Amino acid sequence: MTFSLIGSIVALITYVLAAVGLTGLFALMIVESFGIPPIPSEVILPFAGFLVAEGAFSFGDALGVSVAGALVGAFVAYAVGRWGRHRLADLGIGGLRLRASDLDRFDRWFALHGEATVALTRLLPFVRSYISYPAGTARMPPWRFGLYTLLGTLPWNLGLLYAGVVLGSHWSVILAYVQPLDLAFAAVLVAGVIYLGLVAAGRLTLSWPPHRVVRAGAAPVAPDETPPSTPP
Repeated sequence: MTFSLIGSIVALITYVLAAVGLTGLFALMIVESFGIPPIPSEVILPFAGFLVAEGAFSFGDALGVSVAGALVGAFVAYAVGRWGRHRLADLGIGGLRLRASDLDRFDRWFALHGEATVALTRLLPFVRSYISYPAGTARMPPWRFGLYTLLGTLPWNLGLLYAGVVLGSHWSVILAYVQPLDLAFAAVLVAGVIYLGLVAAGRLTLSWPPHRVVRAGAAPVAPDETPPSTPP
């Protein structure tokens, strides 16, 4: 994903914020935190900071509204993961299926590291928008999820808003630092789609590291050997 590809998203975000103000900021942050479609807070918040510098609204209002929107979107995604858990084991294509043992691993991980996982991933571009789903699937207690989502979201929103205030009309400079992250995310996404496609086709195992699937009864033939001929 390059700047030219996200140009339309940038135009949409700036239009909504300029036209609707704080209500638009609240709605955009809900969508950003829900993660579908992907709308980067790295664009939303710096432009909102620019509008703060222009006097459209106060810094405190912008911070409070952006955090509130992020929490609402995070809890919507959390609810999707939590209440959709029972469907996960029944969904899939070929070898691409979540097993009960996979869900048990989610539960154990979030029981031991849930707080740190949620708080720290809220400080990571792109990943921050999707951590709510596995947290809900693992049935992390809602109050803990909300608290650590807030602890991770607050400094992220504060930093990007303040950067927009300081940069003013040059807020889009931040996009130059987002581009490498966009490219890295796009590469990971493409690799992930290819990997899941090969799993669904039965070519690779759903594991790490992935392995080629060996068909039952198939014996590998050494390169310097020829298969035995069948007698007439």
